[in-house]
This record gives sequence, C-alpha cells and structure tokens, in this order.
Amino acid sequence: MKFETSGKISYYKKGAHSYLLAESWWVKTPITNQAAEIPRYVRLLEHGTLEIFAGYWWDGPSGPAFDTPDFMRASLAHDALYQLLRNGKLHESVRKKADELLFDLCRQDGMSSLRAWWCLQGVRKFAGYAAKYKPDQVLVAP
Repeated sequence: MKFETSGKISYYKKGAHSYLLAESWWVKTPITNQAAEIPRYVRLLEHGTLEIFAGYWWDGPSGPAFDTPDFMRASLAHDALYQLLRNGKLHESVRKKADELLFDLCRQDGMSSLRAWWCLQGVRKFAGYAAKYKPDQVLVAP
C-alpha cells in the first residue's frame, strides 16, 4: 500500500545507531479515530496523519537490521508510533497497524519484498516489549 507523506526525511546521524530529525515530517497512516500526542515530538491526528517534529530522536532500524536509506522513514514512523504506545497514548491494538506501516513504507522506499517481509516478521515476533505501556517513574538523585 502506498502512503502519502511530506516527502523525504532530513536527519543527522549521531553515533552508531542514533538519529535526529532535522525537519518535521508526516505520513498518512491507516490508524484513524485515535488522537495521541507527546508535545513537541510526535502527534497522531484523528484522521490518521502522524506528524513527527524536528528535533525528534530515534534509534533507526533495531536488532540485526541494517540502517539503509530504504529503512529510515519506516523506522522513524515505527519508532514514533511505538513511543506513543509505550507512553499509553494509543491502545495496544494499534501495534499491528504500526508494524504493517513499517513493511509498507519499506516497500514504498524500494526495499525488496523479501527483506521487508523479514523485517515485519522480526517486529511481530520480537518487538512487543518495545510497545508495552511503561508508566513514567519519578527518579530521585542526591
């Protein structure tokens, strides 16, 4: 499935697996009737547009995956949606759609169908922990 986006992403590479979004970017997702936000970083609008704002940090493709250009937009959108899930801003049922969006964006950006399928299988089987709600903990230091 093809998704409308604001175009290419511009980002900085900061370390081995850390990226900083240089300009805001959006993608129209199949996730509708749910609005969620982490102010100044990411917002999902009720009609399905996921907005990710300049200054957002993400770790790129995770696990044994390679950080290649055909994976970067997908990893950005996927990480932002998983962050909304971890923060309790979206219902856990959204996870499957987030994973399918990862696959579709990889294909849209030129990744082979076999590699995109393997990426989808990896997140479906091994990334559930990254989407589980984790309430914020107040930490105290001396």
